[in-house]
Amino acid sequence: MRIGVLGTGDMADALATHWVGAGHEVAIGGRDLAKAERLASRIGGGAEPVGLRTAAEFGQVVLAALPFGVGADVARGLRAPLDGKVLLDCSNPVGPGFRLLTEGGPSAARRLATAAPGAHVVKAFNICHEDVWRMRPPVFDGRPLAVPVCGDDEAALVRVHELVRDVGCEPVAGGGLDRAGILEATAALFIGLWVGERADAQAIAPPLAYAAGPAAGPSSSVTA
Repeated sequence: MRIGVLGTGDMADALATHWVGAGHEVAIGGRDLAKAERLASRIGGGAEPVGLRTAAEFGQVVLAALPFGVGADVARGLRAPLDGKVLLDCSNPVGPGFRLLTEGGPSAARRLATAAPGAHVVKAFNICHEDVWRMRPPVFDGRPLAVPVCGDDEAALVRVHELVRDVGCEPVAGGGLDRAGILEATAALFIGLWVGERADAQAIAPPLAYAAGPAAGPSSSVTA
């Protein structure tokens, strides 16, 4: 698969490294070509440093690894080369105090879709810190990390599910793009718990067997 990356920061580094290792062709696009060159050199594996427009033209999938507030502006300037492409959004619109910056308005993913209406926007990879995505693979207690994925186009979802597996994770169907805002709000909640409260966010949910209540669990029998 050909993957264009918009951005030269930590998320671009972490994800593109996995995808190059999985055999994909990757072009690292940056507003600062020197930064793109440094990142491509660090990733290796034939990753090519280019400008943003060239990265958008190159990729069958285009990763928008850009801060919230920047991504939509960049996508708006790349409408034509993004037409028909999978545009993968990993941004988190989280501000000071772990506040969701999109509250009351469209999600970050929906803003990308509005900026580049011909692209097939998919939301994924926004829950965890970039160092988690650097793990090879992200496996905890023997279980691969699950990655929720939201999008409307079936072919785009198939491509992104493949890229999730190439990072060593398991894709989870998160619903259509209308649910991307829920995914972004979940990230804001989790980041607030992890960073603000030093709390274990995993502990707030029961295992799947108990999701519908204790009666659904494997030890549901009651004896007098």
